[in-house]
Amino acid sequence: MPDLLETFLNYLQYGFVQRAFVVGILISLCASLLGVMLVFRRFSYLGDSLSHVAFGAMAIAAALNFTDDLLVMLPVTILCAVFLLRSGNGTLVKGDASIAMMSVGSLAMGYLLMNLFSKKANLSGDVCSTLFGSTSILTLSSFDTVLCASLSVAVILFFVLFYNSIFAIIFDETFAKASGVKVERFNLVMAIVTAAVIVFAMRLVGSLLVSALIIFPTVSAMRLFKSFWGVTLCAVVLSVFCTAIGIVVAILVGTPVGSTIVAVNILIFALTSIFRRVK
Repeated sequence: MPDLLETFLNYLQYGFVQRAFVVGILISLCASLLGVMLVFRRFSYLGDSLSHVAFGAMAIAAALNFTDDLLVMLPVTILCAVFLLRSGNGTLVKGDASIAMMSVGSLAMGYLLMNLFSKKANLSGDVCSTLFGSTSILTLSSFDTVLCASLSVAVILFFVLFYNSIFAIIFDETFAKASGVKVERFNLVMAIVTAAVIVFAMRLVGSLLVSALIIFPTVSAMRLFKSFWGVTLCAVVLSVFCTAIGIVVAILVGTPVGSTIVAVNILIFALTSIFRRVK
């Protein structure tokens, strides 16, 4: 154990490891707050669908030779998020067919475009890294860190300033409208925030594992607390804890970062489920 701690402290001296920790914690914090809103509103599948859309948008950016893929990924993902959240009078599209079509279609077209226009020799490795986030979290720049910090501040402010409105909309949208809450405006803001968090979270856990980062902390917290405020605080703590432990284990053992973080989340969910049954 002392040897592992010493090894980790040695790794922590490197800038890329420090940036990975900062960005990982910030993204997990944002994802947990977003997950509370999505899970309680039963929009859990939205995160998975939008992550596939972001993967397709990234492939488009690569095909068009964009130096910064965020210029394509953010607008495209935001537009799709707005469509999924606002169609059907503020609810998800009637039935899950449209969501499934967008999700699978984006994933397939993204992989097709990467095959047609990729200039890299190791295409399989590049796709695997994008889907599962194996090493991208360890190659972040200082600019990425600043962007994630700005996003985190925006998400926290949005949640704190509009907490009462969020609570009302989540549990009774009709009553919220009658009380004067701008539900449509809230859905639009939530769509933008969801898209932004998912685009940045892709670099942490990969496209296919983003929804796990959003859903698991909230569902685990619901095993321990019954109040909305308790679930929210617990989800934030669990999300940050799982991400920190996942990054540490991935660095020390050499496992993929995204998969390790999700594995820790699964373990915490299993423990909270056992605790609830025993209690």
